[in-house]
Amino acid sequence: MAMQALQWQDETLHVLDQTLLPNEVRFIELHTLADVWEAIKALRVRGAPLIGITAGYGILVGLHEKNPGDAAGVLETVQESCAYLATSRPTAVNLFWALDRMKKVAETHAPSMTHAELMSRLETEANAIYAEEIASCRAIGEYGAPLVPEGGGVLTHCNAGGLATGEYGTALAPMFRAWELGRRFHVFADETRPLLQGARLTAWELSQAGIPVTLLCDNTAAQVMREGRVQLVIVGADRIAANGDTANKIGTYSVAVLAHAHQIPFYVAAPFSTFDLSLEHGRHIPIELRDPKEVTEGFGKRTAPEGIDVYSPAFDVTPADYIAGIITERGILRPPFEKSIAQHTTMVARDV
Repeated sequence: MAMQALQWQDETLHVLDQTLLPNEVRFIELHTLADVWEAIKALRVRGAPLIGITAGYGILVGLHEKNPGDAAGVLETVQESCAYLATSRPTAVNLFWALDRMKKVAETHAPSMTHAELMSRLETEANAIYAEEIASCRAIGEYGAPLVPEGGGVLTHCNAGGLATGEYGTALAPMFRAWELGRRFHVFADETRPLLQGARLTAWELSQAGIPVTLLCDNTAAQVMREGRVQLVIVGADRIAANGDTANKIGTYSVAVLAHAHQIPFYVAAPFSTFDLSLEHGRHIPIELRDPKEVTEGFGKRTAPEGIDVYSPAFDVTPADYIAGIITERGILRPPFEKSIAQHTTMVARDV
């Protein structure tokens, strides 16, 4: 059930162009730093964990493009590349987490390593970021699988499967693992306007895995909940504040409110790399605004009057009060999240 959306081979970054799914499965090669920036910005690569992985390898792409001659040049190129890639998308904290890791390696080892040694060390770090995200997703699947109800319905919003992560997914990981263990259930996937990641990506991934899935218009979620067809909601995350407030794809907040109204447990699934403990609460999470044409001319067809005003945030923030638990690679965090997240942070720091 693993979905590999990225490959680093022969000093070239290959990514699955997710803007073409589900009609075409095509890997594209990213040869320049500008290629990497565009792929992230245009959502050819998307999902917080996968954006972080791409950023790590993106630094290598920039190095091979500029080809600095010594360790000092490598450090300068890494710093410049990090600053540039940081401007691609503002909300997914994994982007900045991965860039900070790559920059720290360069700054730490540039004074003592040769050019070749530093290049090798940076590639090792990028590979480690990828491997850690894969392992985190597998662990999220293990911890979250018991939540999936036998014979029940699970609703998810946007796409947080292998296409958005290291291979296995975050929100979809418990579903994939539960299915592997023989549990049978049904998934409801919101289409996720305006770019339809649920319709194009989540429904496709689940279908590929043989898991029954029903596609919903976003405004149908309340109805299927009222009908008693949903017993669990699991979504991913792009950034989680220290108090548990969670930014995810626009529309997630609405789903959380609906789940609360229908007494359905609402879970967030995310690795520790998605937590931003520098932010006390979600009001400080930066929210990306998207091109109005994604709403007025979605997929090349105009569906709104010329010149109409459009407000199109890419994400919203779900208050921690609506979240039953956060499924991480270290277990399920429960309210009060200020306490459980702090304990989780201490545990991770101790093990590093």
